[in-house]
Amino acid sequence: MVFDITQLKKIRKQLNLTQNQLAQKIGISQSMVAKIESGRLDPTYSYVKKIEQAVELSLGQEELTAEKIMTKNIIFIKKNTKIKEIINLLTKNEISQVPVIERNNCIGLVAESSILAFNDDASTKTADDIMTESPPIITKNAKISVVKSLLQFYPIILIRDSEKLIGVITKADVLKCLIA
Repeated sequence: MVFDITQLKKIRKQLNLTQNQLAQKIGISQSMVAKIESGRLDPTYSYVKKIEQAVELSLGQEELTAEKIMTKNIIFIKKNTKIKEIINLLTKNEISQVPVIERNNCIGLVAESSILAFNDDASTKTADDIMTESPPIITKNAKISVVKSLLQFYPIILIRDSEKLIGVITKADVLKCLIA
């Protein structure tokens, strides 16, 4: 969940805290809390982070990690998989992209858009002919804020633990955890 400083008053009231109590938790003055809540003061980034941390502590929440939201079943293909097989796999599993994995390393990605952009005869072509660059690979302990940032630029993220790929995260996975 992205912290919105403009909602500080609402959040503070949900936590059943006075401005003074919140100020003490953050380590700032009550008047600064009042000015931030009224919109008369635009706090620095460091103050916003302090406020966010105080709110999270008050809520008893920890930021979600990649491991908690990932899909553990990695559907993947090899570079020699025929395009027709890829289309069947995407359709059957209701997914829009699939990583290309060789010897437990991701070497590329085939997305619906890659297939649609391919103009040649698809009957003899393989994933190797249409795959795009490999998606980012992060650790299982990466925070959801990192995941959200990456998903703004990539359709899928792979999760690695030691030398083994253990899961994938798509935008749909993040959306599911936001409504949970």
